Amino acid sequence: MTVLHLRAAGASLVLDARGGVPAIIHWGSDLGDLDETALAALADASVPAIPPSSIDVPLRLSLWSSLADGWSGRQTVEGHRQGVPAPAFRLVELHDQDPIAWVRGESADGSLELTTELELSAEGVLRVRHVLVNRGATAFDLAGLDIALPIPADAAELLDFTGLWAHERQPQRAPLRHGVWSRESRHGRPGHDDAFLLMAGEPGFGFRRGRLWAVHLAWSGDKRLVAERSALGPGTLGGGELLAPGEIRLAPGESYETPWLVAVHSETGIDGLSDRLHPWIRSRSALRLPRPVVLNTWEAVYFDHDLPVLSRLVDAAADAGVERFVLDDGWFTGRRDDKRALGDWYVDPAVWPDGLHPLISRVHAAGMDFGLWVEPEMISPDSVLAREHPSWILGGASGPTWRWQRVLDLGNPDAYAHLRERLAALLTEYPIAFLKWDHNRDLLTPGAAHRQTRALYRLLASLRAEFPHVEIESCASGGARIDLGILDLVDRFWTSDTNDPLDRQRIQRWTSVLIPPEYLGGHLGDATAHVTGRHSALGFRLATALFGSAGIEWNLTTASPPERALIAAWIAEHKRLRPLLHTGTVVRADAADPAFRLHGVVARDRSEAVYALVAVGSPSTALPPPIRFPGLDPNRLYTVRPIGPPPKTVQDTPPAWLAAGEVTLPGRVLAEAGLPCPLLAPEQALLLEVS
Repeated sequence: MTVLHLRAAGASLVLDARGGVPAIIHWGSDLGDLDETALAALADASVPAIPPSSIDVPLRLSLWSSLADGWSGRQTVEGHRQGVPAPAFRLVELHDQDPIAWVRGESADGSLELTTELELSAEGVLRVRHVLVNRGATAFDLAGLDIALPIPADAAELLDFTGLWAHERQPQRAPLRHGVWSRESRHGRPGHDDAFLLMAGEPGFGFRRGRLWAVHLAWSGDKRLVAERSALGPGTLGGGELLAPGEIRLAPGESYETPWLVAVHSETGIDGLSDRLHPWIRSRSALRLPRPVVLNTWEAVYFDHDLPVLSRLVDAAADAGVERFVLDDGWFTGRRDDKRALGDWYVDPAVWPDGLHPLISRVHAAGMDFGLWVEPEMISPDSVLAREHPSWILGGASGPTWRWQRVLDLGNPDAYAHLRERLAALLTEYPIAFLKWDHNRDLLTPGAAHRQTRALYRLLASLRAEFPHVEIESCASGGARIDLGILDLVDRFWTSDTNDPLDRQRIQRWTSVLIPPEYLGGHLGDATAHVTGRHSALGFRLATALFGSAGIEWNLTTASPPERALIAAWIAEHKRLRPLLHTGTVVRADAADPAFRLHGVVARDRSEAVYALVAVGSPSTALPPPIRFPGLDPNRLYTVRPIGPPPKTVQDTPPAWLAAGEVTLPGRVLAEAGLPCPLLAPEQALLLEVS
């Protein structure tokens, strides 16, 4: 055995695999090019002292932490065989094939085999997962199989997320004290309150400052993310699938594979996490660029599926420059409101006597492709499918409905086959380019999340293989299922059910820390937001929806001619900028005044950028702090100019540079000294192009 050193892009992981258990010595910044002698010296020097009143051997964090080895924190393997707890593991084999390493261990009696796979990508993103195999003669009941990585003592502040429907991705901070900070999700999906990305860093870390470490579980079912610190051992950051009692029982010869834990270290604040995650995701992605501008019909017509009404909307969308027209809920048999018919996936002949062909023909003639809303994982009690196959309802008819619906049991082979046949039939009959795949309730069935999630993954993979031209959007009553597990199987996320630009500024800002903006659907809504009732200026709505995968959720036929002209100009501007927006580096400034936020995208070669200065409230001083532009080449000259409709201000005299229409300065000056800030009125945004 040896000391393993994985290193890439300024990140290192060192694993001492010379002893009985593999011990993690270091995860963080790059330690340099260390030869075998230096690595052995590091491993020897890293053995800690033995404190009073503790085990009589040095305690080191193992990949396979266990009580038998003196680790009294969270255990790697939790479970039992006929009431006997899971044993400790000892190292058997290490296989290193850069950038991936496999470490295999066995229990003393040989009844369990545990293999850990570690991969450090070229971008410095670490992935870790376990595979547990039952080699015994009887079943093994698995209660948990977690991954824990060490963090240093100065990683003393945590940041993760909570939220509600239409108010996802609300950041929350807390000190990391002694004990366990465990964020658990039992929704059968990550949920609107998903911890999402658990960060631990130097106190006060921000977007552009501070060392930090972060983990995300690439899984769309029940999960937990955990930070732990004790008086006896190092702090840890990790997580795993949250298993219900009896959910995973391994028969002899069976195995269980954990979801990937994705782990990232940054020396340059939260933006440093995105600087690794976004290029890594893009390197693995088959996403087709450019991302089309979408019009979705939900907030335009709701259940009013009338061909003349929709035809006028098609024409208005085409005139504005929309490239994809998506028909939302209400197209299938008996679906006149949200209380019935989920599961009856046949085009309603009462509403569409000639099927969807006339509408799709109209959409295609207008130069757009066609998308369709579905909610395949759900079933209405008031549906033909539920009446004919009540056994296909997950958990039966007990328990409360949620939005008047229950869950279709995808683990039932007959239900799965029926659903796949119905979706395939629709995709075969109609030239559908896009499915908006919704998921509007929690499962609320103990022990069902693992099986349901695995079945969903199989279904998505099967449909993508048969219909590779069809793109899929993950929508879960908005942003309740945004994770790197489902990302491999979808092309877009519906970031939130709210199109209120004030809420969207926060939701998009934080969601894009993990997910590149080209995956995040952001739509222009009506002046009065459907969810909040708040009224917003058109310019603010346009600036908010510009970044990401842009679209419209508004009945354009009710917009005034000047509004429609502005929308068409905005779409043209988005199309001009999207090669930058969908490939560049996302940057965010740490705000000196919480009333102002600055975010932007800088080209990978730093030749150009676009920024948004956003006033989310009233400033705390008469003259707000200067606008500072992060991410630019300090030695390059740039010209800064406003684009888009001018925002409303609280004074008539703008700063001199803005009154002149543009200014040319070196990147270092723009980043350090900045430019005087215009006095934007609350809920206004100024777009700035830098080139």
